[in-house]
Amino acid sequence: MVRFTTSLVYIHLFAFFAKTHLSLVLKNTLSLSLSLQKPSILRERKIVLSLKGHTFFIIIIMGGKRFAILMCGEDSEYVKKKYGGYFGVFVKMLAEEGETWDVYRVVSGEFPDEDEIGSYDGYVISGSCNDAHGNDVWICRLIALLNKLDSMKTKVLGFCFGHQILGRALGGKTGRALRGWDLGVTAVHLSSSSSKLFSSLKIPAALSIIECHRDEIRELPAKAEVIAWSDKTGIEMFRYGDHIMGIQGHPEYTKDILLSIIDRLLQRNLIVDSLAEEAKTKLEEVEPDREAWKKLCTSFLKGRL
Repeated sequence: MVRFTTSLVYIHLFAFFAKTHLSLVLKNTLSLSLSLQKPSILRERKIVLSLKGHTFFIIIIMGGKRFAILMCGEDSEYVKKKYGGYFGVFVKMLAEEGETWDVYRVVSGEFPDEDEIGSYDGYVISGSCNDAHGNDVWICRLIALLNKLDSMKTKVLGFCFGHQILGRALGGKTGRALRGWDLGVTAVHLSSSSSKLFSSLKIPAALSIIECHRDEIRELPAKAEVIAWSDKTGIEMFRYGDHIMGIQGHPEYTKDILLSIIDRLLQRNLIVDSLAEEAKTKLEEVEPDREAWKKLCTSFLKGRL
């Protein structure tokens, strides 16, 4: 598990052999994998450190909210090199001062422990090369986790595959998109109800977003509400209660990330040249509304709507 925190971290070292007390302050540099047994406003974690035969108790006190990214895809070499992996892409878009962000690579079988699940204020589900209608072991395990988060009314935000797997977990149906690949920049139209939901954000009723998918949600469960659509995809966004929201596009993507993906898709013969050229042309002509999407996503995830 990787952790990123934007808060100041105070570490108190109690050296029992000398009965001395030391205090250190680290700024934005802590990278520890420590579990929190019970959620609280003031989080405290303890570890024991042995140094040159002496024992130190380290108490880490951290304020602020905790969020976790459920990573459903592997990092490309390009994204690793430029952004430090997709975790870095998500943190750059969503993290704010005083928060702690963890990542669980669920595609590799890494999930939060049972006693950790409730310690997070919200979860984000990434995209994936896998199909949301597949039955891989990790996908079935992810569906079980999402059902648990739903029962706990925990905030969950899904992008692309994350959007689709949320729809499936809630009882909807997913599959290959009836109109084929959507690749490039797409105009997404917010429904009248969602325009009211997002009215405090002062964003337009139509937003451009980077898309890269050939699957879609075909049918949502009865209690879910479609809150955005596009000319190609009927369910671009949905919400379920006040705690779950799915977005078919990639608000976290930059143009250069999509260009690198298009090249990989071409190399693997997953798309034809004409589709690749059309997508690249869209990227040159239209700017995605990244700041508006950032405002929308952070406001939902952090309960500011």
